[in-house]
This record gives sequence, structure tokens and C-alpha cells, in this order.
Amino acid sequence: MSLPETLLRQRLRCAPDGVKFRRQHPVAGYNLDLYCAHAKLAIELDGEAHDRGDRPSRDARRDAILAGLAIIVLRIPARDVLADPDMAAAAIVASALPLHRRLRRRSPSPGTLGEDPAIPAASFIQE
Repeated sequence: MSLPETLLRQRLRCAPDGVKFRRQHPVAGYNLDLYCAHAKLAIELDGEAHDRGDRPSRDARRDAILAGLAIIVLRIPARDVLADPDMAAAAIVASALPLHRRLRRRSPSPGTLGEDPAIPAASFIQE
């Protein structure tokens, strides 16, 4: 695992707010950096290599295949995780809660997601 993946994994492995993530989870021939099965949410950390060569088109194709399986993909720049791993982890959990099948009743409504200034989800997450 890369350093940004390790930093996030350290923060998410204790299942914050009841949201459990798997690392390097295989789906449709791809290994997802982090995956929450109950929310059908994939987290992909994008380093500099994701902007080069054919990677953008490969990533788009992969995202389309995952979308066909009803999996939402959140792309987070690795530099943002390195800058503030705690905030990135909080934003990921805040994004997963409204999608989580078993925790929906406890989660904030999708309309309030990102409105808490302590968790600026939009600054970390690229859909």
C-alpha cells in the first residue's frame, strides 16, 4: 500500500461511526483501494500517475464498470490525504453514512452532507 493508503487505512480500520472498510478489495477484476460493502462505496486514491498517459481513460472505463454494479467511486487526490489524513478520513465516513444500508437511520441527510464546516467533504472528494 502507498503512504496515503496506509494513512487512511490507519484511520478507517476501527470502523468509525460503524462504517467498515476493506483494503485492496477485488471487484470485477479490479482491486479497489478501500471499499465499504454496506454502502457500495469505493475509495480510490489518485496520485500523479492517474493524470498521465492512458490512465484517465482507464480510470473512466473502470468507474463506468463499477457504476454498472451500483458502486459509487469517490476519487481523492493523494496529496490531500498527505496534507490532512484525519480530515480526509472524516470526509469519507461522512460520505459513506447516508449510503450505508444498516446505518442510514443514524446518518445525516444527503442534503446536509458537507455543510458542517468541520468536515468539508467537497474539498476532498471528486466524483
